[in-house]
Amino acid sequence: MFIRGFSIAQVAFRGRAFTLSGMSLMHVQWSSQVLGQKVSMNVIVPDRLEPPFAVFYLLHGLSDDYSIWLRRTSIERYVEGLPLIVVMPDGHRGFYTDMHDGPAYGRYVAEEIPAFVERTFPAKRDRDGRCIGGLSMGGYGALRLALAHPERYASVTSHSGALMAGHNEKPREGGPITMQEARRIFGERPRGTRHDLVHLAKVAKEGGGPLPAIRMDCGREDFLLEDNRRFHAELERLGVGHEYEEFAGAHTWAYWDEHVVEAVRFHVRHLKLIAP
Repeated sequence: MFIRGFSIAQVAFRGRAFTLSGMSLMHVQWSSQVLGQKVSMNVIVPDRLEPPFAVFYLLHGLSDDYSIWLRRTSIERYVEGLPLIVVMPDGHRGFYTDMHDGPAYGRYVAEEIPAFVERTFPAKRDRDGRCIGGLSMGGYGALRLALAHPERYASVTSHSGALMAGHNEKPREGGPITMQEARRIFGERPRGTRHDLVHLAKVAKEGGGPLPAIRMDCGREDFLLEDNRRFHAELERLGVGHEYEEFAGAHTWAYWDEHVVEAVRFHVRHLKLIAP
């Protein structure tokens, strides 16, 4: 394991100290036994607050990596002052599921990463201290993990999620993945399997235990809007409580940078970090 970190709590300029922020940023490289390879993550950790801290696992989309949330949004600024660690892991192109023919990205994110985080950082180690969210592929992944493991997460958020990815029998024409890649990830008939969000929501609801608080949003100009509307309707049909909103915007970082703020507020409320 290698951790490169720096605190930005104070910076000296011409002999004078200026307070800039109360967060530290860690770039972590470590060995995943599940994936059988070296992996990276960025981790934001509060500097001055009293641990242990709740953890927000924030997942990237299909064409990006662990660095993208820091490069394209102000997530560090949005969580400043909160007793919240933000973990941004590498998910490659695995849709955060245990692939039909490939690595177990679901186990990697749901089990291996939290175990690593909770023994390395001053993190809470129970359901009430964990939340998860993401965009596009990461929105699907966050909901897939939260619905497959409702005992692990207090809340889940999705922005512009590819929410019917494991339910549709074939990829959308002209979509970001080929039929061959979809089969490797989801198998020939993913409907009703561990990849299918509708199936997972039904099983979780019938299980009788508490479900994570769910929030989803999507831009009205987003090419995934109909997928989000369909999954919203499926959750309503199943009687699974959730929040769903549509806003102006497309599948862009301008949209996600704006609306991840609402996701942070949602998680803060359900993690009970600040009185509502």
